[in-house]
Amino acid sequence: MPDSTYDVAVIGAGPAGLAAAKRAAECGASVALADDNPQPGGQIWRGEDRWDGPSGVSLLCGARVFAAPEPGRLSLETFDGDLGLGYRSLIIATGARERFLPFPGWTLPNVMGAGGLQALAKARLPVKGKKVVIAGSGPLLLAVAKYMCGHGANLRLVAEQASDAALYRFGLGLAGHPGKLLQAIQLRAALVGTRYLTACWPIAADGLDKLESVTLYRAGNTWREPCDYLACGFGLVPNVELPALLGCRLGASGVEVDDYQQTSVAGVYGAGEVTGIGGLDLSQVEGEIAGYAAAGKADWARPLFAARRSHRRFAASLERAFALREELKNLPQDDTLVCRCEDVTFERIRRRSGWRDAKLQTRCGMGPCQGRVCGGALEFLLGWKADSVRPPIFPARIESLIGTGQEACPTGPKYPRP
Repeated sequence: MPDSTYDVAVIGAGPAGLAAAKRAAECGASVALADDNPQPGGQIWRGEDRWDGPSGVSLLCGARVFAAPEPGRLSLETFDGDLGLGYRSLIIATGARERFLPFPGWTLPNVMGAGGLQALAKARLPVKGKKVVIAGSGPLLLAVAKYMCGHGANLRLVAEQASDAALYRFGLGLAGHPGKLLQAIQLRAALVGTRYLTACWPIAADGLDKLESVTLYRAGNTWREPCDYLACGFGLVPNVELPALLGCRLGASGVEVDDYQQTSVAGVYGAGEVTGIGGLDLSQVEGEIAGYAAAGKADWARPLFAARRSHRRFAASLERAFALREELKNLPQDDTLVCRCEDVTFERIRRRSGWRDAKLQTRCGMGPCQGRVCGGALEFLLGWKADSVRPPIFPARIESLIGTGQEACPTGPKYPRP
């Protein structure tokens, strides 16, 4: 497929990416909006037609970035072949993924992410009448629980690892965010009659060939809860592979950006969860700021700074309330698989000195997911962070790699190492 060049390229068509593309196009810029899903909306609006932006935006759905051969150009793989995407400004809105924590039995069929179960249900996985347990941490659990109830699932309970005290303090803070308070009330109202257990978490998934029950822990007591599906999500991890490949500076929460959402690399912007977990409203306003700035209208972005500050305060309170407790580091046993792609147990991993050593000695993180599952777990369990990203950042066809040529894997000074 031939290369195309745009004023602004937006990678990720979730709330941040949609907002960015819309604002950039309104400024008169030529815009390409790419996402690896078959339609825009991201994880939050999966299956919903949420694009109401200018018709001039080129939508590239089903297109996945796998390499950045040179500044101003990305290599994408589509259903029809590979595509070179040129840009003058780039907005990275690649969002986040769920953090999974390994525990005995977590690889059994029908144990999945909370957002993953919701995505499968939206893709018509039958959940009506199925016994469902939702566990982990964060507001996503309630959103998924509401969806399950609305589609006829037999929701057994929601297990939230945060304490009553932490949630109480968080609830008091919602008084300063009326919109969020209303959302919280609506979510809880939709789940009246459903058990919502705080300071509770799964310690084992039980079953022979597939999930049959989950063993839960709370206040020194354990019990088995029968279920057909166990949906677990222990917060979110930003998808920083692409900005890391481009040499963007990363911080503790995600990609570091300035007031106009520009990263440490000139002309490259970050918006949404890739810069830190903050929720829908923060993602959208960051996307708008990035869209204006990337299109050369930075002055138009300044009126949005106050709203962003407010949303960031809420994000900080969210992070404090749902911080993972230390006890969860005891979930994996020695024989528990942590890297499920390469069948590497926790006992083998924890004897290594760090992420690179574990990859070299055990192949941990070298399977098809390239550490996207075990990486988030080991960051929490052992404090490890991946120290490099190399293309292809997603699995790619040999045909695409050959078409990209030697520049698909830059080794020179084109991009500084993060």
